[in-house]
Amino acid sequence: MTTDALLLIARETRNAREVLETHADRLRRRGLVDTVEVTTYESEPVRELRGRFERIAAETVYAVPMCAAHSHDTIDGIPAALAAVPGEVHYCEPVGGSPAVTEVLEARGTDLVPADDDVSLVLVGFGSSSKPYHRQTADYHAARLREQSDFGEVVTCYLLQNPTVDCVRYNTTGDRTVAVPLFLTRTEATERRIPAELEPERGAVEYADPLGVHPRVTDAVQAEVEKQRALAADGTASRASFEAQLTRTKQPVATDGEGPRRH
Repeated sequence: MTTDALLLIARETRNAREVLETHADRLRRRGLVDTVEVTTYESEPVRELRGRFERIAAETVYAVPMCAAHSHDTIDGIPAALAAVPGEVHYCEPVGGSPAVTEVLEARGTDLVPADDDVSLVLVGFGSSSKPYHRQTADYHAARLREQSDFGEVVTCYLLQNPTVDCVRYNTTGDRTVAVPLFLTRTEATERRIPAELEPERGAVEYADPLGVHPRVTDAVQAEVEKQRALAADGTASRASFEAQLTRTKQPVATDGEGPRRH
């Protein structure tokens, strides 16, 4: 009998394990796979995760990066660490790119400020000075929210690229503004850096919670696993995905003591 497992993978943050365990418990109750495991790391995915991955007994493993968008870790460290998994690995897209997350962002905003023509919604991403993934994800959700929500305008801003968070007050036109961080968990950025730039204490700008344990995030994980199962039926499509290419090409670096182990 074929066994399968789901790995929810994230960098360790202030409440990462709590958030991931909540989603994992829901997915276990749904019977999506035989086992659901939560794994976090502090800074070095290969060094910290390889031993855990070697002990996974399932024949098929779905690995979901629990973050907003691809980063250095998700395109390098995590797929290299997944090389240690004994079974067949299906590396999934980061959960933050799911259409379901658009609904979470809208809900987080309207929880604080009801959507109206005179209200501006701001999506706050981490950003990157060299890679496009965070901007692409934020732009995707912003475009959908402009079409399906009742906010007067929807704009994006970032910590590490333009337009920057500190310019939000000058880049919005609504009488009121609500800013929603495009982050899954509470981090140093969501707790300190973003509020310091937004200055919500000055008034006119409300600051919402990250995606967190919202049930639609759980739905997003389930949808990604189901998509990977469908792709697996078409081997060509499955091997052609960006994530599949990462798991084929990324390997631990032997010169760093992290290469394949000799037996």
